[in-house]
Amino acid sequence: MPPLLFLLTVLFLALHETGFLTPLESGLQYVTAPLQRGATRAIEQIGSLFRTVREVRELQAQVEELQQQVEALSIENVRLQEFQAEVVQLRALLNFVAENPSWTYLGADVVGREACAYAPCGEVIGDEPNPYLRSLSVNVGSEEGVEVGMPVLTGGAVLIGRAAEVGPHTTKVQLLTDTGSAVAAMLQQSRATGLVVGRPDGTLRMLYIPQEEEVQVGDIVLTSGLAGTLPRGLVIGQVTAVEQKDIALFQEAVVRPAVDYREVELVLVITSFQPLVQEEEPPGEQP
Repeated sequence: MPPLLFLLTVLFLALHETGFLTPLESGLQYVTAPLQRGATRAIEQIGSLFRTVREVRELQAQVEELQQQVEALSIENVRLQEFQAEVVQLRALLNFVAENPSWTYLGADVVGREACAYAPCGEVIGDEPNPYLRSLSVNVGSEEGVEVGMPVLTGGAVLIGRAAEVGPHTTKVQLLTDTGSAVAAMLQQSRATGLVVGRPDGTLRMLYIPQEEEVQVGDIVLTSGLAGTLPRGLVIGQVTAVEQKDIALFQEAVVRPAVDYREVELVLVITSFQPLVQEEEPPGEQP
């Protein structure tokens, strides 16, 4: 340290100890105190800003983690809803099987839907916006025991159609709404019989109901089992309107299908059942 600086330091220490610099020090403290307080606040604010930035980053990380958890839970919820919907369908089909233990069945998934409201027809895999479905494709065929004409059910005892074209492992099911479909039917309340046919607009119509029979809106339409081609008592749909003309021999009823065919995913193919009408034995044969 230079001698002059050393002497000045000793001089200031001596003056400080004797109190000679006290007024000057007080004045300097009066001047520098606001600056110190301002500097302190600035340092505190800077520290607070850094803490805020750190907290914001931590919150962002927490939000991202929570969003990931919400997405995972949403996916799990969708998966559980799908399982629940499938369980409901399976339970209904299993209940029907349990109620008819002497029949034989094949379970199948719907793998295609076809609508022919407008030409040409188009095969659609998955969702089909056209409500006028005419057929479904299922993943069982002749190798599994399916034959043309076998009834196809869903949702328990709801008839949706019959096997029309059978491949080795797939079957085209002609829905009741197809214009070529005709099913012997009866009304649940009055037991009046008729024929349910498909219409071009995608609805069902029950024809040949005797004029004297009482047909009510809301009545359930069932298969009659006549001729033995279908089991008796399968649900077809519900009467929504009745058309009766005095000069006509028969009255008609508009029938709404019991299920929305666009939502069918699981089906049962009845491969054998006890028909209502037994076939007659050829002459000369003994029972």
